[in-house]
Amino acid sequence: MRASRLLSLLLLLQTRGRMTAPELAQELEVSVRTVYRDVESLSAAGVPVYADRGPAGGYQLLGGFRTKLTGLTGDEAESLFAGIPDDAAAELGLGSVLAAAQVKLLAALPPELRSRAGRIRERFHLDAPNWFREVERPEHLAALAEAVWNQQLVEVRYEPWGRDEVTRVLEPYGLVFKTGVWYVAARADGNFRSYRVGRIRALTLRPDRFERVADFDLAAYWASWAEDYRARLFHSEAVVRLSPLARDLVPYYLGPHAARALRETAGPPDEHGWVRATLPIETPTHARMEFFRFGPDLEVLEPVELRELMVRSAAEVTRLYADGPAAEATAE
Repeated sequence: MRASRLLSLLLLLQTRGRMTAPELAQELEVSVRTVYRDVESLSAAGVPVYADRGPAGGYQLLGGFRTKLTGLTGDEAESLFAGIPDDAAAELGLGSVLAAAQVKLLAALPPELRSRAGRIRERFHLDAPNWFREVERPEHLAALAEAVWNQQLVEVRYEPWGRDEVTRVLEPYGLVFKTGVWYVAARADGNFRSYRVGRIRALTLRPDRFERVADFDLAAYWASWAEDYRARLFHSEAVVRLSPLARDLVPYYLGPHAARALRETAGPPDEHGWVRATLPIETPTHARMEFFRFGPDLEVLEPVELRELMVRSAAEVTRLYADGPAAEATAE
């Protein structure tokens, strides 16, 4: 562990130039006193590291010194190629190894490519979660990640949406980070399913290992499952009229599936800019809640059941405001 830290310290000085002891301590997640000892050890081993005194001082390597000893550990290589944001890596317990892998990779690059990599990090940032949604931080994510790496069985108590908790023994094959939400692709009773990690209420790592299906492809599985899920979720349709404002709001209120349906089914606009389109819905009850967000900018035409539900709901809202506290205050 200390040898790895000494190498990380050396590579930090090699890639970033002069750094103070507190800066090195923060990067390496150790105390300043430990940095002092590590620098002494590097110097004793023949590494030309020296200190500048004063407020602008710090440690740096003698000009021109470079090491080719950049060897990535297995954990660092896995974290580097996982393709997930830094905060997501931290939730998996890979934050420190990802940072170390990035430093080692930068140290191995020639100066011109290292400069380019630094500019990329300064100019591009991935913010995965959707707007107006808090990122889930599941309690059992790190343990589940360990089980995925080690092909280890887990016993979970899981709470499906709108149903009672169930207990399952899972073979966890992979984790997926979807717009700020973690899912685990797992096999249970011989069938592959996806589980939302935030709905796992309890998890126990079992000592048993499982053999992975040799040709399992996580990306292909997820794409197929997501398409299947959308098809199962939106198993009905509604014919609606939308104002120009409502058309602009569809992607934000109803999501990409409805936005695609709008593009594909919308007729020509009338003299006021309204269009007729067919949108996917889950159930009339769910659609009523979704469509009410548009106010007077969306009119349901079909099915009749949903239109009547919208009419009744509008009447109830009108009655609520007519008979509510404001009306009573006026009467007094």
